[in-house]
Amino acid sequence: MPHAAPLLRLEHLAKVYPNGTAALRGVDLIVESGTVHGLLGANGAGKSTLIRILSGATEATAGRILWRDTAVHWRHPAQARTAGVATLHQQIPLVGTLSVLENVFLAEDGWARRAGAQRRRLAALMDALGYHLPPDQPLAMLPIGARQMVGLLQALAAEAQLIVMDEPTASLAAPQRQIVHAAIRRLATEGRAILLVTHFLDEVLALTDTVTVLRDGAAVLSAETRSVDEEVLADAIAGRSIERVAKRPVAPSARSVAEIDRLSSPGRLAPCSFAVRAGEVLGIAGFLGAGRSELLHAIFGADRDARGEVRVHGRCVGRSAVAAVRAGIALVPEDRTAQALVPGMALWQNMTLAHLGRFSRWGVIPRTRAEQSAAAAAVRRLHIKTPDVHATPGDLSGGNAQKLSVARWLCGPVRLLLLDEPTAGIDIGAKAQILDQVRALAAEGVAVILVDSELKVLLEEADRILVMRQGAIVAERAATDTDEQELIRLAAGIGRRRSGPEDRPQVR
Repeated sequence: MPHAAPLLRLEHLAKVYPNGTAALRGVDLIVESGTVHGLLGANGAGKSTLIRILSGATEATAGRILWRDTAVHWRHPAQARTAGVATLHQQIPLVGTLSVLENVFLAEDGWARRAGAQRRRLAALMDALGYHLPPDQPLAMLPIGARQMVGLLQALAAEAQLIVMDEPTASLAAPQRQIVHAAIRRLATEGRAILLVTHFLDEVLALTDTVTVLRDGAAVLSAETRSVDEEVLADAIAGRSIERVAKRPVAPSARSVAEIDRLSSPGRLAPCSFAVRAGEVLGIAGFLGAGRSELLHAIFGADRDARGEVRVHGRCVGRSAVAAVRAGIALVPEDRTAQALVPGMALWQNMTLAHLGRFSRWGVIPRTRAEQSAAAAAVRRLHIKTPDVHATPGDLSGGNAQKLSVARWLCGPVRLLLLDEPTAGIDIGAKAQILDQVRALAAEGVAVILVDSELKVLLEEADRILVMRQGAIVAERAATDTDEQELIRLAAGIGRRRSGPEDRPQVR
């Protein structure tokens, strides 16, 4: 470890909001040049507040920030950027109508954005990162994982001495994750410091030099990474040992809940056919752009160009989201902020929005008390931390907002639950609670289709795994009969064919 003066030192940093909430309680933290410092904690532990203070978006109420041994007080993000701090937020502040090039250099003077010099800089950044995108592609046309990479390019373009990365790999598949890992190592080798916020404990152990764990606004663990393991970190984050609900095998005789018959979409999906049984968790593996999210949206009726049939209990489902909900199909999308939750609505309104017919008399007169009662029951079931059901999604931490996006489907009947990256960007405790609920729903007979870029999650939670590549299902494996290496090879098109049944799934 370097012995030079720390690049950044936080001394007794505290933040108390006007409503009395203490987000940080005297946190001490040191980040040295040329190192990667892991910052861990459950959702609501204070990580986001600390990042906002470092980026100049909010001010601490007590304590000191020492930057290169000099006390600083950043009142605006521009001051932090000028000092040499770049922040890659989990919810990246990018502009969908602007191009990749314009977003990467968003903080720079607008007149030069399309200049040849900036194009050359962008090309060099993409070469160094090992990830290329069309410079003039509008950001809104990119999948969420590619947008995350644009955010990383934006942080690299700042040439900062400290780069704060908030869940930089949460929405990335394994190959893109490795690209980010290599970039982090390269930046540290160049002498820059990285403050890495991640819920992937294997990333922490592989990439960081030191680690700090926050819980309830206080630093409960600060150590060199080589002195800890996953169990120590998990217990420090949760304040207790994490227990999981065991996976129950699906009976071979379980009835089919849903059949997907040659479902396709021009330019997005090749014809896909498979079935999912009652109580089964069917995993979908694949890299970014493989068509996993597109498949779920087509099943849900959100893709108007989709062709083919979706049947629930043998009955064909109309090609619309309304028809899907009526048939008992529920979708928890990858982008909960834009696609799942209504920010200005109370929690109880968000949770019952898809089931208003159940909570009204004659379909006209709202039964508000019944709505709030059902919402409160869902809050208790998923352990959502909120003052009451009248709070809004913006009042919740990331993990609790993700629980809300699942809970909104518990207020009505669900036969087929579609989950798109439900554990992305949330802490180990919230992840365990969500996956426990998924397994509990499966035990009640719900059929589940689970997309998750973390292959370990698929192997642990799914009964069966379909592998997608270039919009097509290319292989099927029992979760107990495969591993991460084989799934990666199959997704990349280099998997060896096994003897036995045909790889490509058929409608059962």
